[in-house]
Amino acid sequence: MAEQLALVIGCIIGGLLLLIGVSCCLWKRLCTTFTYEELPETADPATSSSCSKKEDRPCRYAGIPSVRLPSVPFVVPPSHQGRDWVRLHGGDWAVAPQDPCPVPEHITCTSSPAAGQTSLPLCVMGSINPELYKSSEDASEAGFPDGCLGRLWFSVEYQQESERLLVDLIKAQQLQVPSETCSTLVKLHLLPDKRRFLQSKVKRKTCNPQFDESFIFQVSSKSVAQRVLKFSVYHVNKQRKHQLLGQVLFPLKNETLAGDRHRVIWRDLEAENLEPLSEFGDLQFCLSYNDYLSRLTVVVLRAKGLQLQEDRGVVSVFVKVSLMNHNKFVKCKRTSAVLGSINPVYNETFSFKADANELDTASLSLVVLQITEGDKSYPLGRVVVGPYMYTRGKELEHWNEMLRKPKELVKRWHALCCPMEP
Repeated sequence: MAEQLALVIGCIIGGLLLLIGVSCCLWKRLCTTFTYEELPETADPATSSSCSKKEDRPCRYAGIPSVRLPSVPFVVPPSHQGRDWVRLHGGDWAVAPQDPCPVPEHITCTSSPAAGQTSLPLCVMGSINPELYKSSEDASEAGFPDGCLGRLWFSVEYQQESERLLVDLIKAQQLQVPSETCSTLVKLHLLPDKRRFLQSKVKRKTCNPQFDESFIFQVSSKSVAQRVLKFSVYHVNKQRKHQLLGQVLFPLKNETLAGDRHRVIWRDLEAENLEPLSEFGDLQFCLSYNDYLSRLTVVVLRAKGLQLQEDRGVVSVFVKVSLMNHNKFVKCKRTSAVLGSINPVYNETFSFKADANELDTASLSLVVLQITEGDKSYPLGRVVVGPYMYTRGKELEHWNEMLRKPKELVKRWHALCCPMEP
């Protein structure tokens, strides 16, 4: 009995020892599988160079077994050695700016144009070639329309604190002069004041004068938005007589004065209208019809020779534009009011929705009105343009020309008729 008990105890102890041994082996293998050692941050140059000589030979670092490592491509970031360092004001140092797209030494820019093609430099991919972004010529110096009298460049700035209007006269080009020996000058008026003007220097023997002159007008902030800057370009002959080549009218509205003095503006010269004034004055405007958008556009440009009723106090003049259908008002719009001028300039655009099938019964009524101190309006003249049902003469011709030239602005002068007439 005692021998059997001892045998059972021995078997149990042996089984426990065997189980402990197997568990230790499994634990050791498991730890070996999930255990790794980090590579050193920097390798010895000598060691790395010797390892790079023979790729098949395993490299042995400290603490790493002799195992062939897989070839993984990598790039070592460039160091800051050899760069220029700039001292900052605070005592720190910063790397001097370098070319963001350097060309490697072994790659050179070459040009190999094909037959009939312009040669362009071939550079490293990813770099920007500034030559591709250079415009061959300024857009404002191209596209002169047929019959153009010339083009004028200038800039305008209004200083609110000192109430001064600063005007820079820059240049003119393509002036249509009567002789080859062209001598030009420019007179600047601030309408409606026609008596006072400023004058540029005379530029001789050139049809493309470069002025680069500055002028100053003293004008109050209350009335500057109702003034018009007028440029008159003259040719000076040998007898020192001035011959008008063309003019530019530039309304000084709030949106035009919002820009800075460095913003260059250009305008084409317009011929002076030498036609006699009508009894109630004249009105110039443009008409255009877009058949795709079914939109009728009216651009009110200017008026001249208005018969103002000054006995009713301070006078402001505006234009009311109305779209009518079968003599019924569809929609009305109005321009801004210009103070105390018989030749106001507006340059304002209005659009009306009108289907193509409605144009045979539609018409436009433009009425010039003045406003007195009591905010009462009095009509000064009226123009109606439309189809044969409503108009005749120049008004009918203007309407028909608009229909023949869709999406094109058609500009004309019209004599104002008595406002009491239908």
